[in-house]
Amino acid sequence: MIVTPSRREMGLKLYRIMAGGLFIYSGFVKADDPLGFSYKLGEYFESFHWQWAMPLSLPLACVIPVFEMVVGIMALIGARKKLTLWLLFLITLFFACLTLYTALTGKVTECGCFGDAVPMTSWQSFYKNVALLYVIGMIAVFHKHYATVFRRMMENAVIILGLVVSSWFAWHCYNYLPFMDFRPYKIGTDIKHDMQGIPDVQTFYYTLKDKKTGETKEFDKFPDNYQATWDYVSSRTVVTKKGVEPKIKDFNIISPDGNDLTDSVLSYPDYTILMLCSTFDKTNKAPELLSKINTLATECMKNKVKFICLSGSVDKDLADFKQLSHAVYPIYTTDETVLRTMIRANPGFMLIKAGIVIDMWHYHALPDYKSLNEKYFHR
Repeated sequence: MIVTPSRREMGLKLYRIMAGGLFIYSGFVKADDPLGFSYKLGEYFESFHWQWAMPLSLPLACVIPVFEMVVGIMALIGARKKLTLWLLFLITLFFACLTLYTALTGKVTECGCFGDAVPMTSWQSFYKNVALLYVIGMIAVFHKHYATVFRRMMENAVIILGLVVSSWFAWHCYNYLPFMDFRPYKIGTDIKHDMQGIPDVQTFYYTLKDKKTGETKEFDKFPDNYQATWDYVSSRTVVTKKGVEPKIKDFNIISPDGNDLTDSVLSYPDYTILMLCSTFDKTNKAPELLSKINTLATECMKNKVKFICLSGSVDKDLADFKQLSHAVYPIYTTDETVLRTMIRANPGFMLIKAGIVIDMWHYHALPDYKSLNEKYFHR
């Protein structure tokens, strides 16, 4: 005799898959970019004036995504019914309260729940959490139909495997850049093009008053010699077609003498390697790394491949780095926040050609000139 599951059992299974899948996805996109998630946590800590918690940003950014993915896996396989339901409920309730607070106060505009993969406002995230609380509530109400997928031994093995894999994934993405890049400077991006955007299409209307009759009338352009018969009263602007904001904002390259080099760098038709250091005080200054960078820069410039460093640091930090690194390459200034967005490493390295991002590397995976020449330059 074949026993078919009831609608209630099927509905509960669907809710469980929804909750578990959402937790896994949320943890995955955060673990894909733990450094970026740490910046968002730092933003929350600053909004609460929790300066003492700032050093915890990065450790928490690595632990929270792993925890989310493991809880999601437990929900999917029906493991540890009571524990899983409580964890799902408490985590979702916490984030619902947090996003409601930030939405009401406006202290954090984007919640960071799904990283750069799915940008959400605090209100959108709050409504998402409310919907998830409903799903979790339905699972709790019909918990008697909550069926496990595996026996206890296999269940433990799946949970441990999920913990190991998700932990390795977060570690790897922190040390070797995100596996999936959702940022505006990902490989293939035409930086110069994405800086432009499309302006709004606007129509202007002018209200004029007849000098003789006192009657007012609105025009979409001034009549010829209107001053003879009309007095200007007011004007208004109507956006007839909404434009598109540029994907990339605030990117510029400033030389030590104050000249803007942005266009010349992005318009250079050949290859350029950008060494990106958001701030020199937090740059990895291992002697072997600095030596490797100087060697690469020397080989590049010898073969007419530009090599420049961009940093948000000035004055003493810049002078200290120059003295320590014996840099053979020019160092220019770019906004610190922009540099942290461009690459999740300090230093990080980006290869561009005519303003198009060709490749990028974490300092742990910086190639030598020979490898780059074989793959790209062919010189």
